[in-house]
Order: sequence, then C-alpha cells, then structure tokens
Amino acid sequence: MNFEHSPKAQDYMARLTAFMNEHVYPVEHDYYDYLDSCENRWATVPMMEELKAKAREQGLWNLAFPGSHGAGLTNLEYAPLAEIMGRVMWAPEIFNCNAPDTGNMEVFMMYGTEAQQEQWLTPLLNGDIRSAYAMTEPNVASSDATNIETSIVRDGDEYVINGRKWFITGAMNERTQIFIVMGKSDPDNPNRHLQQTQILVPKGTPGLTVERALKTFNYDDAPIGHAEIVFDNVRVPAANLLLGEGRGFEIAQGRLGPGRLHHCMRLIGCAQRSMELACHRAETRSTFGKKLSEHQSVREDIANCFCEIEQVRLLTLKTADQLDKVGNKEARDLIAAAKISTPLTVQRVIDRAMQIHGAGGLCQDFFMAEAFNYARWCRQADGSDQVHMMALGKQLIKRYAS
Repeated sequence: MNFEHSPKAQDYMARLTAFMNEHVYPVEHDYYDYLDSCENRWATVPMMEELKAKAREQGLWNLAFPGSHGAGLTNLEYAPLAEIMGRVMWAPEIFNCNAPDTGNMEVFMMYGTEAQQEQWLTPLLNGDIRSAYAMTEPNVASSDATNIETSIVRDGDEYVINGRKWFITGAMNERTQIFIVMGKSDPDNPNRHLQQTQILVPKGTPGLTVERALKTFNYDDAPIGHAEIVFDNVRVPAANLLLGEGRGFEIAQGRLGPGRLHHCMRLIGCAQRSMELACHRAETRSTFGKKLSEHQSVREDIANCFCEIEQVRLLTLKTADQLDKVGNKEARDLIAAAKISTPLTVQRVIDRAMQIHGAGGLCQDFFMAEAFNYARWCRQADGSDQVHMMALGKQLIKRYAS
C-alpha cells in the first residue's frame, strides 16, 4: 500500500494550506462578527465573494469533482483537501465545495438532462446560485427513505407536489434557487424502492413555502441554514423530473455515498485542528504549579486524540480509494463504516479539546463548540448511526456466515 498522497494532491494541499493561512484564518472571527451584526443573516457575507474570487484566480475551485467539471481529482486525492477546508466551518464554500451543493451538482452530472444541466448545473459550478436537497420529513423516520410521504402526482404535463420537509440545508440562503425534492409517485408499488421519485422545484414556485429556520444546539448555521418547508399543491413541468418515475431511491443512493464521505473528510479537519489547539493550550496554561502539558491526564487525552484521528483518517482514505476503484455500490460497507465511526470519534476528540480549554472551549472564542455541533449533527445527517450499523451488520453477516 502507498501511504503517500499523489504529487498532484500534494501540490493542491500546499496551495490550499497557503490560501487558508493567508486569507481565511485571519478573517475567521470577522466572518462571524459580520453575521452577528448584519440585518439579514441569510444573505451571502460580502467577504465570501472576495475570497471566492481569489480562490478561482488561484485554481482552487470545484475541487470535489473527479471529472472535467472540476479539478480532475480522485476521491482519494480530494480527501486531504476536504480535511484542510474542514478546519474552518464556513471555508468549503470559498472553493465551491460545500454541502449540499457538491452532492446536488453530482445529481445533475449523473442524472440530469442537458437542459437541466444547462439551467442549474452550470450556475452551480460557477458559484452563481445555491441549492437544496429536500428529502427528510418531520412526521416519518426519514433515515429509512422508503418512509417518505410527500406525494408527487402526474397531472397532464405537470407534476403536483404535496408534503412537508425539514432540516433542508441551504433552504434559508437567499441565493438558493433550486430544490431537488424526493417524494412518492407510486406509493402502492410492492417494491418499496421503486415508489420514490425526485423532481426539481425552482425557488418561488407557487405553493412552496419556507416556514422557519431550524437550529441544532442553538446554531442556525447562517447564512446557509436548515429549514422546514411546505409543498402545497406545487406544480412543476413534467420536464423537471429527474431520471424517471420510480428512480428516486436510486438517485438518493448515488448521491449520498460520496456525500457521506465528504462529511467524514471535513470532520477529520475539525478534529485535527481541535487537537492542535489543545496542544497549544496545554503549553500555555498552568494549574497546580505546572503547565497543563505536564499533567498525565492531559497527555493521555491528547495521545488518545491522535490515535483516534489517525484511525478514522486511514479508514476514510481507504474508503475514498475504494470509491475510486469499485464505485459507490461496491464500497458501501466501507462508506457505512466511515460514516459510523468518524462523527462519533470526532465528537470525542473535540470534547477532550474543549475540556482542556476550560470554559473558553464552549464559547465563540474558539471554533470547537460549532465543530462539535457539526459532528453531532452528522450522526443524523445522511442516515443515522443505527441505520448504517444495521445495514453494515447485515452485509457482514451475509458475507461471513457461510
């Protein structure tokens, strides 16, 4: 096995790290100060547009895509870049690598018609608009996507959509222009995985209402946000259908595999930075007559952080490599393992780092509280821990029981 990143990846890593050091870390708190003082938290922060222009000038744009639409990197080559971006919660958008837009762009790349790609993919790739993916619902256990109740019914040359969705990332942002919506077009189909359909609903379509912003641990994740939205007899042209009726579950599986791994990559960046901050804190604070770094318990905590970060990093890199070699379906066991392990591990690492920082670790002076929120949120996003453990356990029993 080769444990070194490719020369191409190393070049991007060096350039991206330099960009973060020069342009992002120095204004990290300015970004939040602006959000705290502005009139509209859902509008793009002005400095974001300046940073995006600099990133494009330096060729640090659309890094997530392996094909001609982006930097041409493999998933394995992209992984360390996502980790670097993940060290600042809002940084991925600078490089047009933020969720849910990367996953939505992949949907358009894999399943969109030429007309749909021209209308929505091109402006997304250019960073001109944002998007949202509407699957989760408040009234059913949405980790089992076959439970989705939103209806998508054909009526002549249109489809009519009715339902309620929530935790729809990006829905609050002013620049979000398109919703990819998953619902049921054939609820009585005996094959539960052929009941679902995905369809495009432009912002401003009559009957589409964004009801409220949702918070996690009192973070609203502005200016992206998570929202509860309602579809009340929303009508869209039949041409807005993605791939075909009954193909919604197939699209969801194709979209969520790489997206789950991208979250893991970014989370490792959160954990690595938390450990580094804990090391600095331990060297600069003293209790009971000696530096924190000289206390055995602190050394043990930092050692455990290092071990656990290395474990999930190697698992994530192996998963990315398999995703490149055999594809999403064949790598699903490793994707599930990474999705189960990484958020929970990162949560533990950040928790130790916060403890070493004392009360300060819980406040806005450090990034760790928001990163902890992200790690905890990721244990629900794109399928809860239990669903992935159930699916992985089933695969492993089938593989090894004989």
